[in-house]
Amino acid sequence: MENVSVGTLFTLSGLNHTVEHRVTLFSLTLLCYLIIWIVNVILILTIIVDRSLHEPMYIFLCNLCINGLYGTAGFYPKFLMDLLSPSHVISYAGCLLQSFVIHSSTGGDISILALMAYDRYVAICRPLMYHSVMTKRRVSLLVFFSWLLPLYCMFINTIAISQYKLCGSHIHKLYCSNWLIGKLACSNSIASSAIAYFNMLFYFGHIVFIVWSYIYLIRTCVKSQKNRGKFMQTCVPHLISLFIYSIVVLFDVMYMRFGSRDFSQSLQNFIAIEFLLIPPVMNPLIYGLKLTKIRNRIFGFTQDKRKDGQCLDKADQRR
Repeated sequence: MENVSVGTLFTLSGLNHTVEHRVTLFSLTLLCYLIIWIVNVILILTIIVDRSLHEPMYIFLCNLCINGLYGTAGFYPKFLMDLLSPSHVISYAGCLLQSFVIHSSTGGDISILALMAYDRYVAICRPLMYHSVMTKRRVSLLVFFSWLLPLYCMFINTIAISQYKLCGSHIHKLYCSNWLIGKLACSNSIASSAIAYFNMLFYFGHIVFIVWSYIYLIRTCVKSQKNRGKFMQTCVPHLISLFIYSIVVLFDVMYMRFGSRDFSQSLQNFIAIEFLLIPPVMNPLIYGLKLTKIRNRIFGFTQDKRKDGQCLDKADQRR
């Protein structure tokens, strides 16, 4: 079927009931986006600059923060422009691109969290094999595929969605998603549905692997006081991040597919963006405060800056 929807402008309806509060929403959204950038960039630079943090666990964490910035870049700039614009529209290509970025970032989060679970499993359950398993080459390959696979899966899904002939242009959300674009199709495609369900099963496999690895981790840590300390120090932040991520994504997916339109527009909007707001802020804060090496490095850098400032002040006074 010939695609006749390339020139379509999609209308995003999520902001239709917030006209009176645009300035306030714009200020709060800009503040949130700045906080996301600040906390993530601080953690990323800390890991890059400090060579003692060039270990698999911190490398995976660095990529988790980079992926968070990548995913939020697909939403916040467009959302901020919509808050200042009387019309909330997006081009066909722009809609596919936004959906691709947001969904591939979501898949990237699952992949990186699975790598972090694997790293902790080897470190605690197979400590003698850790350095032979988590070599620099293997870590590089794992990071490469944790980015490649989500991008490839979503690229194939986006290509399949782009073949639809659309019979509508109204999206009931603040941003585009493949599921909602597919609902505008004049007819369903078996190939596209198969790709979508394959992607879901693929990432469900990641979740099964994470659960399996933590079952072994908990069994191992129960038997050893030393391992219990490692678990509390390095695994608890990961579990908190995984729990937060799972809850917010599950809320969005379940509401998008089965939710009621009887909810207020504000509640619908919050459910839609919570996975683009909570994990990108909480992940660097949780790891930055809980992991001793990162916390000491950040606080040490701050103290060094203060000491340098005091030395300069004293030098100025002597002059």
